[in-house]
Amino acid sequence: MFSKSLAHWLAIAFLWLSSTVYVSAVALAGPDIRSGAALVIDHNGQRLYGKNTTDVRAIASITKLMMAMVVLDADVPLEDRITITEQDRDRLRWSRSRLRIDQATLSRRDMLRVALMSSDNRAAASLGRTTFAGGTPDFVAAMNDKAAALGMRDSHFADASGLDAANQSTAEDLIRMLHASSQYPFIREVTSTGAFTAHPYADGGTLEYRNTNPLVRDARWNVELSKTGYISEAGRCLVMQAVVAKRRLYIVLLNAQGKRTPVADVIRLRNWLNSSADQRTASVAGSGG
Repeated sequence: MFSKSLAHWLAIAFLWLSSTVYVSAVALAGPDIRSGAALVIDHNGQRLYGKNTTDVRAIASITKLMMAMVVLDADVPLEDRITITEQDRDRLRWSRSRLRIDQATLSRRDMLRVALMSSDNRAAASLGRTTFAGGTPDFVAAMNDKAAALGMRDSHFADASGLDAANQSTAEDLIRMLHASSQYPFIREVTSTGAFTAHPYADGGTLEYRNTNPLVRDARWNVELSKTGYISEAGRCLVMQAVVAKRRLYIVLLNAQGKRTPVADVIRLRNWLNSSADQRTASVAGSGG
């Protein structure tokens, strides 16, 4: 018969092994992503997580990344001044803007900042209206041409802001768009900045804008590019390029139902990656390697 002492230590060893296997199984299962569609790829092209990646969905203001690329590709002067006009008013959803009609004037550069950082729809509409001689129709055509050039086969763009639910894409296509937009230093800089002060009025009045992604203001995060989006048809959306657990990740999260769900998903992803890294370190140490 086993001694009581030996039986005791065998029981402890069994409990430890069981808990280790359970934790490893949880890690292998992947992060608990709750957005309706998601795709996470690292800088080596390794797919870490995928969910409904080919479903075509409305993408709301994620559209503004394509808008920004088209403006920058057009090589129009970024210091040109643009005044918000009645044409820029949102008559589809009547979203609010602090850029007053026929009063607010900003450089094209600062219109891009306001559109990308705080997702202002009038700013985006003004950029679509003024970039090409043919106005918004030519601009939307250029957005779709850019999507085709990037291999975004299941995507369609209908306006510069993302207010139209006909702006649609898939998580697979948006990874391509996210990677393409990361090649533009201006887009990386603007979308990873926490706040911006605009001077749109002749009387010197200023407007303070904050990034719609709170993680860019969190010192624990290294966010290199980000964009949020929301309309009822799209749910809550977030795309990000960030360094997590020493890996550069491209993250697409679509159709989340809770306001905080995309950010919570990214936090769960980080925790999962850190846990996996800790387990790999412990495994190496335990093997004596």
